Amino acid sequence: MILFLDQWLKIYIKMNYTIGGGFDILGASWAKIHFVENEGMAFGLSFGGETGKYILSIFRIVMVLFLIYFLRMLMKTNESFGLQFSFALIIAGAVGNIIDSMFYGLVFSESCYHCGIAEFLPEAGGYAGFLQGSVVDMFYFPMIDTHLPSWIPFFGGDRFAFFKPVFNIADSAISIGVALILIFYRSYFLNSGKEKKAGNGYSY
Repeated sequence: MILFLDQWLKIYIKMNYTIGGGFDILGASWAKIHFVENEGMAFGLSFGGETGKYILSIFRIVMVLFLIYFLRMLMKTNESFGLQFSFALIIAGAVGNIIDSMFYGLVFSESCYHCGIAEFLPEAGGYAGFLQGSVVDMFYFPMIDTHLPSWIPFFGGDRFAFFKPVFNIADSAISIGVALILIFYRSYFLNSGKEKKAGNGYSY
């Protein structure tokens, strides 16, 4: 369901708005749909141009395969549903962004402020090759958007915005999954490490 919603919203945004387009969510000035694209890292970050894009995409695919294998092991050993759900969130989010990278460049024309709304399956072909597509982001929450006081050294008068990154459902799923593991399920990994030491004859 998370993967479906992620892709549905990305395709809707891409086929209805130009880059920079969007609207206020429920009329709130601090909660916006704001269409941007990035090279594939979470929260609008970039990495290493075309070569970095290939490296990042391949790394993500390998990690997803490993996480799927790990999730299957958790299911076989009947670990808690919450731990399984947390890993499922991470997998769904990673796959959501991988799909953008793998296929969006092949099936969409370029999105930009001046070239208009993207076209699906354009006659001239897509805007990028396999694994070179850009990830669609749209959630933007500038809850604080102001200028720093002039008396602050070095940064006085500069614009300050929080929360500045633009993200998507996939990014949220990954972040929530990781947060759940760190908050509620650290003991699983700590106990696993202790069991391995005990099995090797180490005390703990």
